[in-house]
Amino acid sequence: MRLSERVKTYRITVLPGDGIGPEVIAEGVKVLRAVEQGLDGARFELREFSVGAGEYLRSGNPMPPAAFEACKQDDAVLLGAMGLPDVRWPGGTEIAPQLDLREQLELYCGLRPIRLYHANDTPLKKYGAGEIDFAIVRENTEGLFWSRKRSFSAEAAEVIDSLRISREGSERVIRAAFREASRRRGLLTLVDKSNVLPSMVFFRRIFDEIAEEFPGVCTRRIYVDAASLYLVERPQSFDVIVTENLFGDILSDLAAALVGGMGMAPSGDIGDRHAVFQPSHGSAPDIAGRGIANPTATILSVAMMLEWLGIAEGAARIRKAVETVFADPHLRTPDLGGALSTTELGDRIARAAAG
Repeated sequence: MRLSERVKTYRITVLPGDGIGPEVIAEGVKVLRAVEQGLDGARFELREFSVGAGEYLRSGNPMPPAAFEACKQDDAVLLGAMGLPDVRWPGGTEIAPQLDLREQLELYCGLRPIRLYHANDTPLKKYGAGEIDFAIVRENTEGLFWSRKRSFSAEAAEVIDSLRISREGSERVIRAAFREASRRRGLLTLVDKSNVLPSMVFFRRIFDEIAEEFPGVCTRRIYVDAASLYLVERPQSFDVIVTENLFGDILSDLAAALVGGMGMAPSGDIGDRHAVFQPSHGSAPDIAGRGIANPTATILSVAMMLEWLGIAEGAARIRKAVETVFADPHLRTPDLGGALSTTELGDRIARAAAG
């Protein structure tokens, strides 16, 4: 059998986006190419498209049809960041086509891994590398974000947002969270506000029903305000968290702060057929073009992408490379107190990943 017959080519849509997006995506692609050289059965064809607030200013559409079609057709999507604070829809909300992607491609599972790589990177005392290690599963397609496209007049006396919790949406994300807990340490925590909101009572009831399908997973139920406290007091007690869209959005940022900030927080928006992988941070226009953005979240998102594609060896090599580089507390970008540039940190991780 010829070598070419044993190699599978994966087609990846690359969306650098706005602000620091192109800078961190360049480092993610660099690491992907470094890992690719050591893989016997996989190659990557990258197709790049312009999207985001900048594209909206150029063409009037932040997600041109060709880019969206590529997201539907290709094996996975690698996204930098989209949106700029001063570029907004006429109704006042920011340009955020990543939310449209989640809804239109049914990317209901927002997976946000949180891992500490060095004791120096956390503002908390007593935690060493690997002692903070959990994942947040955020429902991505409904919740309080459900009414985000509604408009209101300037003369309105009030504005009401609706929190939508459906059985279908809840069942699929809760099952995804149970599967994630099954492959990790086997503890799943439901975070809700069921002491106040009927929608959360409904969400909890569905969680309890599905828990019977996974007898090997231990479960806990915590209100979101208490969860915020416990994440700071005892983050090591969490394994997997499942929660509503807005709660997950907020808790993901809090959790990122525990391990060094948004530059250390990868994510995947995952559905049954499609998936988008991106750093959890935004476009950070205040530091764009300065060469100081932390690319680690993007690089770890590439590892998540490889894992989702079934290329476990490549994912493991990237994670091991990050672990190796971050073992030296001096090898950091400025957000973590270091002096490395975006490119320099990317180079070091790429060399480590290449072996």
